[in-house]
Amino acid sequence: MGKKYSLIIPTSMGLRLTPVDSQPFHCSDTFRMQATSAESNVASVSSYLGLPVKVLTAFVKGSPVSHFIKDNLKSRRMDVEGPEFEQEDPWGFRHQINMADSGWGSRGPRVQNDRAGEVGRELSVEDFDLDRIFGDEGASVVHLSGLIAALSPKTSGFCLDIARLAKANGSRISFDLNHRASFWKGREQELSEAFSEIASLSDILIGNEEDFQLCLGIEGPDSGGQGLDGKIEGFKEMIGRVQAAYPNATWFGTTLREVVSANTHKWGAVVTNGKDWEIIRPREIGVLDRIGGGDGFVGGLLY
Repeated sequence: MGKKYSLIIPTSMGLRLTPVDSQPFHCSDTFRMQATSAESNVASVSSYLGLPVKVLTAFVKGSPVSHFIKDNLKSRRMDVEGPEFEQEDPWGFRHQINMADSGWGSRGPRVQNDRAGEVGRELSVEDFDLDRIFGDEGASVVHLSGLIAALSPKTSGFCLDIARLAKANGSRISFDLNHRASFWKGREQELSEAFSEIASLSDILIGNEEDFQLCLGIEGPDSGGQGLDGKIEGFKEMIGRVQAAYPNATWFGTTLREVVSANTHKWGAVVTNGKDWEIIRPREIGVLDRIGGGDGFVGGLLY
């Protein structure tokens, strides 16, 4: 039987507030509000290009923010499934808030996350029929990121169970390591074990040199390499060690970035199956908003 969905993502949705006209956050009084998450950024590429996508997430029952997020995901042509939790009191569950100054010229971007009471931290296999989702419906690719995998002990277990069941039902697993030190603080051993198992089930591993070192304990490249060519050679060297540690993975990718200003970057990428190397050397691009650029790369790669 064919797979109903091209892509399924677990994620914790939230709000992003960005000042208009590229202004600094602290001296603005007018903001653009978006429904966002790293994983839904990735999924948007496939959904906007016409492929069937499903989002697994959690909501606050009766919340106008939840209503806003649901409507937004539907407008992106995504199917959505997930439990609703009572807010309970003014200090109860809510969706995360991402306050983003995108920067301008020599003023770099700055992001402040407010994740207190985040409802997505409650994501659990108990609230989903995973046998139906991955067995009866099915997905060609399941995309996981280190952000949702490290968000809480519950979401770590959720991602592990998804990876196991999706793999058993013939889905390919994509894993963007996305290390965040604040998520890992005090949970290093627990998350190292979880990330290692997800990586062992993955077909596609994505991350920079630091991600592979900090998430999977892979020895980094020789620091002697200088410049772009040195960085590329260092990544090639490290991928050999990743392949040896995770032989089930087929594809590996990373971005190559050079910041000229907040509005101009040089972007490229390296993708390999360990034998053949596709190297796109950085080329200049105009930047509307650099936050989520890596998600755009992953979205395009998976499509």
